Order: sequence, then C-alpha cells, then structure tokens
Amino acid sequence: MNPTKGWPRSLSPVLEYRLGAKPLPEYLREHARRTPDKPVIRWYGRTVSYSELNVLSDRFATFLAGLGVKKGDRVALFLSNSPQYFIAHFGIQKLGAIVSPCSPVFKEWELEYQLNDLDTQVLVAADSLYGVVEKVKDKTALKHIILTGYGDFLPLAPQINVPDELRAPKRRISGTYDLMTVLTAVAGSEARITLSADDLTLDDLALMVYTSGTTGKPKGAMLTHRNALFKAAAAAQGNQVGDSDVLLSVVPLYHIAGMLMGLNVTVYAGATTVLLRRFDPVTVLQAIHHYHCTWWYSIAPMNVAVMQVPQAGDYDLSSLKNNIGTSFGITLTEELDRAWRSFTGGCSLREAAYGLSETHTGDTFMPSEAVKWGTQGVPTYETAIRIIDPETGAEKAPGEIGEILVSNPGVFQGYWRRPEATALTLREGWVHTGDMGQLDEDGYLVFSGRYKEMIKVSGYSVFPEEVEEMLIRHEAIAQVAVIGVPDPQKGEVVKAFVVLKARQSVSAEEIITWARERMSHYKAPRFVEVRQSLPVTGAGKLLRRLLKDGSEG
Repeated sequence: MNPTKGWPRSLSPVLEYRLGAKPLPEYLREHARRTPDKPVIRWYGRTVSYSELNVLSDRFATFLAGLGVKKGDRVALFLSNSPQYFIAHFGIQKLGAIVSPCSPVFKEWELEYQLNDLDTQVLVAADSLYGVVEKVKDKTALKHIILTGYGDFLPLAPQINVPDELRAPKRRISGTYDLMTVLTAVAGSEARITLSADDLTLDDLALMVYTSGTTGKPKGAMLTHRNALFKAAAAAQGNQVGDSDVLLSVVPLYHIAGMLMGLNVTVYAGATTVLLRRFDPVTVLQAIHHYHCTWWYSIAPMNVAVMQVPQAGDYDLSSLKNNIGTSFGITLTEELDRAWRSFTGGCSLREAAYGLSETHTGDTFMPSEAVKWGTQGVPTYETAIRIIDPETGAEKAPGEIGEILVSNPGVFQGYWRRPEATALTLREGWVHTGDMGQLDEDGYLVFSGRYKEMIKVSGYSVFPEEVEEMLIRHEAIAQVAVIGVPDPQKGEVVKAFVVLKARQSVSAEEIITWARERMSHYKAPRFVEVRQSLPVTGAGKLLRRLLKDGSEG
C-alpha cells in the first residue's frame, strides 16, 4: 500500500507482478512462448519479435559461456541504442553474469577506469568505437572484444529516416569477434547453456551502473534482478503501460532512465518499443506517425525541438496518448504541456520521476490525473521518502527543505568494492541521496538541488574529483579544482580553476580544447580560470565552496 495523499483514486495502491516475481529474462522467455511473433523492437523498419530476441539472447549467452564467462562475472557494454543492446543485455543476464554499461561518449581514460574497476575480461562494443577500445585494451584485463555495427539490423528498405552512422561500412578488426557471426555460429546449442529460473534468482546481481554517487570517483552501483523487476513493474503500473502500448525509445539505453523505460518496461509489459539510435526531431515525427506510438519518455528539449519542425502538421500524432518527460536544460512546465497537447491533438506531457542510479531510478511518478507542477510527483509503489536535517538526522516537517532519503525494493546492494562509500550512502535500508528537497502537504516531492559537490550537466552526473584527475595530466597544470556553475540550457556546466607549473604558459582556451579531446563532452570544462593559488584549509584540504561562492561562470 502507499498512504500518500496525492495517490490517484483510479490506480490500485497494490503492486502486482504481471507474470509473477521472477527475473526479467524469464519475462522475455514467457512472452516468447505466449506471443512469439509479437514485435518487441521496431528498428527503422526491421522488426525483432519476442521469439527472435529470446533466441538471439540465448545464443549470445551460449557464446559467452564458451569464452568462460560464468555467473557473477562482469561484462561491459560500450554501445548505444540498437537491437544488439537488447540481445547483449539479456544474453549476459541469462547466463547469470552482470551487465555494466559504459557511456558511448567515453574517451580512453574514462573507459580504462571503468573496465579496470570492473575487472572485466569481456567487452561488447560498437565497431565505430573501436578506436577508443584499442587505446586502452592493453591497459586492462580484457581478453575478448565483441564488435557490432549499428547497421547490422538495418532493413534493405527503411521506413523512416536513418542516421548516417547506420549506413557506415562495417569494420572487421583482427583479434575481435563479430557479434552477428557468433550469433549464427552457435545456432541450435543455446538451450543447453542458459540458466533456468531455479538457477537465476531475484537476489542475484544483474546490473552494475557507474555513478559518482554522493562522494568520490565513479563507483559501480550493484543492482539485482529484484531491483530491476520491481522498478519495471512500478513504472509500468504507475504510468499505465500495457502490452498493447507502442513505446518510442530515444533516451540512451545505457542511461538508467532510458534502460528502465525503453528496455525493462517494454519487456516486462510485453509491449513494443520503436527504437531510435539517437534523437532527431523529424525522425520522431515519422516514428509516431508510421508506427502509431502510444507512449514516449522524452527529455523536455526534445519536445520543444519536435514542435519546431517545419511542416510538422503533415504527421498524424493522434496515436500518442502518454508522454512523460524530464526537465534537462528546459523546465517542463504547465505552459509546455499546453503547447504539447495542442501540437499532438491531446497528448499530455508531465514530469517523469525523481530517482537515481542507486535505486534503479523511478522513485516517484506523476499521477496523470493529479499533476502538480513544480514537483517530481508522489512516491511510487512500496516507496518511502523522508526529508531529514543532514547534520542532526532530525525529521523535517512538510514544506521544510532537508536531505532526501529513499527506501524501497529498488535500493541497490552497495558500491562495487567500496564498503566505506556504501556505508556512507546506504544506512539501514535508506539511501542518503545527498539531494535537497521537501515533501509538500499532499506528499509530492519537490527537488531543490544537491548538498554534495556532484555536478549535473544535462542530467549526467559529473564528480569534480574525476575531472580533476584527468586535467592534472596536462603537462602545464600543477593544481586543479573543479566546480559546477549554472547554465540556462544544461542546468550546470563544469568550470576548472588551475594553477600552472613554474615557467609554463597555456591559455584557458587551449586547456578547454585539450580536455574536449580527452574526456566526454559533458565532463570537459566549459570555463577555465588560471589562478596563482587555490583556497585550502590549514590541513591542505581544498575548499571548493569558496570557489563556488565567488564564481558565476
């Protein structure tokens, strides 16, 4: 039950699992048995059925087992939206191994760090990203690299606009495996390899998502099959996603929110997802028109861009019934909702949720019949949210700002090989988020900002220490400190303060260019300020707050 005052009357307060309490790979198997020919993915005109996805993911599990991958091993994914992402994700999990997504925008240092922290021997990557892999593979424990091209599943006659990268010639790299080749090579042997439902339990680890958390460098948040099932069920039931829905998936699957709505909710509900490699406003219009999409999880700037397409009125958007979105750069307001309703002919646009990687996201949802603008909605099923004084731990009254604490069956098991960081964040089943917020008189959550120093750039988490560690590798930099500064489009951007080595001369623009070549675009500093010294305590600890107090970017 959920006692929140704002809970919608038409929605059952009891969460019911549609096919029972079992891992999502078992949901895939069950849908493949019940509705084998039903599309699970539509990819620019190529249809992948539930039966085909089940068979291909079984084959991939078989191949991994042949490489020596076993239950509990970590397998990294370095690719973006594609049918191959679904195949690899479920194939890894069917074997009892753990999926760990790496952002496709990673540069070499970032990829090297995550692969080494995972201690993984197997990487699945897009062939277009092999240049980054090649630079780090000898600095890691990697033994097996499996490549795939985004165009591998492209139909001969696409039905909607196709990004140029899907038409790029396929790369064959010596010393690597080709995913399509291995899926064909193991045909027929898959049933003997994948784990049964008795072998794969809800409490086994299924996913390791890297996050900066509230302290330190990126850490692997350990999430179980139970965490994934619970959040998929809660998101589907709370947002009323059913097996007849056609979801439009544009948000990256490697991001926890994109994975939840685009991959897990789809398979949990037995629905269909229209999968796009990346966002393009015209292609979104084509996809909704051609495939009669009923559901979309978007980012607010996407909706604005779609409404600005010339001749947008040529497309029939009447099938779209639900649209939840996230405010990144552009705030999702009642005015934007009204504009979207008018543009689509009646589809509402409301805030999606509050959540974080450590809880498999989606800790709140916005009831469609009781939208409250300026909030992140009400706690979802079986979820408790508390607001406390971060210094004393005292409970805050409704309307008072404090630290947000979350508890529900989606809460992670801790950080991979980081017991001290785990103890700091996870206490007696409560995730201490490091975020500021309040609960209003109706139980709606209002997010206000962060207590900690983590920076949010267009929704991506950036921790200062990680950027500082990369910037200090510049031959001219002796000291560096990083903070976030406000930005009207991205929420925040990175600003770096540097002290140069003696007899070294380099401009701020040169440092920015150097950084953009070596780290993800959202982590690279937008601003650099050269100083003679940085503020520190008597013990030598950096005082970032003094930099932040005096900086507006």
